Amino acid sequence: MLKLGRSEFADTDLLVMAIVNRTRDSFYDRGATWSEERALDRVRQVVDEGADLVDIGGVKAGPGQAVAVEEEIRRTAGFVARVRAEFPDLVISVDTWRHQVAEVVCGEGADMLNDASGGHDPRLAEVAARHGAGLVCTHTNGAPPRTPPHRPSYDDVVVAAVTDTVALAERALALGVDRSSILIDPAHDFDKNTWHSLEVTRRLDEMVATGWPVLVSLSNKDFVGETLDQPLGERLVGTLAATAICAWHGARVYRAHEVAETRQTLDMVASIKGDRPPARVVRGLA
Repeated sequence: MLKLGRSEFADTDLLVMAIVNRTRDSFYDRGATWSEERALDRVRQVVDEGADLVDIGGVKAGPGQAVAVEEEIRRTAGFVARVRAEFPDLVISVDTWRHQVAEVVCGEGADMLNDASGGHDPRLAEVAARHGAGLVCTHTNGAPPRTPPHRPSYDDVVVAAVTDTVALAERALALGVDRSSILIDPAHDFDKNTWHSLEVTRRLDEMVATGWPVLVSLSNKDFVGETLDQPLGERLVGTLAATAICAWHGARVYRAHEVAETRQTLDMVASIKGDRPPARVVRGLA
């Protein structure tokens, strides 16, 4: 069972985490939801499209303009409060690596902290434990936040991802984070080249076999673009192919820009696996 906020999810549930960026310079939407009203409209849209969670971020993941702690709080905390007021049962995640930000957003109603830094700030897990929030433990190979990969090298990238994320998960558990609210993320593209991200996808079942629920963030990533030689706006097909593979291997949560398409892909895989009945069956029955 996966427990996030007020919601409990069965082991066969495949969850869509919709991306909502409160930034001017996000790599994909280029600031489309920078304004609070546009961001709130985005939340309403993705809920209608079948999102189970929203992931609110106030700082671009990659290199870009420096954002002070106070500014990140300004971008996220009040918005979390508005989303919580309008959607009391929606699972709200905040993408941050800073414990100061985590403290404020959890106080405003965030259910989960998506630490894409790989534990860069060790106090973040302490905040999650204190507030009863969930935590995403990510593999970054020790790279500082917002650092692009530069010739990353591994003896075995999957072993490294498993070792590091499981260690972070076990630390969070020891600090008091609920075991059913901890996820691990191999972090495609984070201190990885395209070969590494493809291998992590191909062998994702090894991460699932740890017993920790797995989150993947595949949406429009560079490994998809490089594999298919497609620009940023043409990566949906490749993203959904990778999504289907990860779903077959047993990943539980899918961080996505295109929610409706991701929801359909996951539902189809779940039905092929026998975990979800078809929406209707009339062919050959008349």
